[in-house]
Amino acid sequence: MPDTNPLDDPAADPFAIATAAAADIARLTGVERHDIALTLGSGWGRAAELVGETIATIAATDVTGFSAPALEGHVGTLRSVLTPRGKRVLVIGARTHFYEGHGPRRVVHSVRTAAASGARTMVLTNGAGGINPHWKPGQPVLISDHINLTGASPLEGATFIDLTDLYTMRLRDLARTIDPSLDEGVYCQFRGPQYETPAEVQMAKTIGGHIVGMSTALEAIAARQAGMEVLGFSLITNMAAGIQTTPLSHQEVIEAGREAEPVISDLLARVIGAL
Repeated sequence: MPDTNPLDDPAADPFAIATAAAADIARLTGVERHDIALTLGSGWGRAAELVGETIATIAATDVTGFSAPALEGHVGTLRSVLTPRGKRVLVIGARTHFYEGHGPRRVVHSVRTAAASGARTMVLTNGAGGINPHWKPGQPVLISDHINLTGASPLEGATFIDLTDLYTMRLRDLARTIDPSLDEGVYCQFRGPQYETPAEVQMAKTIGGHIVGMSTALEAIAARQAGMEVLGFSLITNMAAGIQTTPLSHQEVIEAGREAEPVISDLLARVIGAL
């Protein structure tokens, strides 16, 4: 059966579709508005259990514009969670990656839906490759900025958005009050799905990158367009090609995420609790 989606119609309004999706979430969860949105990347899944009380869990495919995730490590659900401090968190376990070939609208639909649901803070997490030789697999790192190497943007037409302080310093500082040892770096989003070559990793390093991956940057741009504050975390699941001497594999990413999951999920839950 073909994968049909209203966002694939170039004449459709992606913001109207996000508003419809937010109405679906409110109806299916019984929660009218959310304060914070959290996208769970590879290795971060257990955080959903630790953030607070789960009020409702729904299949993402029941919500307008969402697709089933194509990648192992993403659960394919949307969850409404109530934190101990009374904040409503929309936990997004269904991420559409740019390499799936659906275009930027579908990649950022979850972010626009979260904004339409009322969220003013967007927390984006991922599993990624590390360039900084001082980092080790299993280490969480704050994203301080990004370099978008996809050749694409979620912005359409003459839409000019200031990306200064995109990954909000205020939120990064707050995260370091929870864990003062947190390091940070610049995230480079490649198109994928192939891993980067050693030469591409060296290019990323030369232009100021510290982390390489295949998600997050387009989502962050859409979040800023929607007026949200953005906090980004990368789990260093492996050292990038040419830094690491052994071949890269997705199984390695999954295994590193599983090993680190208890520690990083607890960290993320505590940061969310402080927002």
